[in-house]
Amino acid sequence: MSRRIVQIENLEKTYETESERLTILKDLNFSAETGKKISIVGQSGSGKSTFLNILGGLDAPTAGKVVCGDFDLTSLDETRISEYRSSFLGLIFQFHYLLKDFTALENVFMPALMAGVSKRIAREKAEAILVDVGMKERMGHLPGELSGGERQRVAVARSLVNDPQLILADEPTGNLDPANSEMIGNLLFSMAEKYEKTLILVTHDMNLAKKADEIYTIRGGKFEKVAAV
Repeated sequence: MSRRIVQIENLEKTYETESERLTILKDLNFSAETGKKISIVGQSGSGKSTFLNILGGLDAPTAGKVVCGDFDLTSLDETRISEYRSSFLGLIFQFHYLLKDFTALENVFMPALMAGVSKRIAREKAEAILVDVGMKERMGHLPGELSGGERQRVAVARSLVNDPQLILADEPTGNLDPANSEMIGNLLFSMAEKYEKTLILVTHDMNLAKKADEIYTIRGGKFEKVAAV
């Protein structure tokens, strides 16, 4: 039985400088059920990445309520935010952010080590996921020895290693050519399905967005549903 994994009420995000006050998100309401795959599309500057950063605990809302699982993001201290990111979230960005001096395998199992998992178990989990994402023969290679598509495969694997409930992906195919974009898009959705993860994806690519169960855009700081696929 599905349950609500994300609940957002009256979210506002305002940035202030000495010369102006800019409200990016205003009275935004949103919810997502477990297992749902959701895409967010729209123009640059509309607030897509700001929204994802707030969900990821990387930015704080100006007002409103943001609850993900058992975590109320509007009331967490730094310790609980770290726990939220390590135990509840998997993050994938446009740039892979792999550590250049560590192999693909080491890059994937490192978050598990940091979460307190033994090296043996962390390595076994990382190896299994790397096999799943098609990197069985490449897991001993450094990022500089991998193609752009392969590096994003590793980033997808890394996002899954701590068995998160929610995957957030911000333009995960933005740096790739069309063939690799399609490959990574298919991989992302197939892995989210196989591992039974909720996925919230920000993208400019409508072909990728259409793979989701629901598509939203942000207009005037609020969500509008674009289509149900």
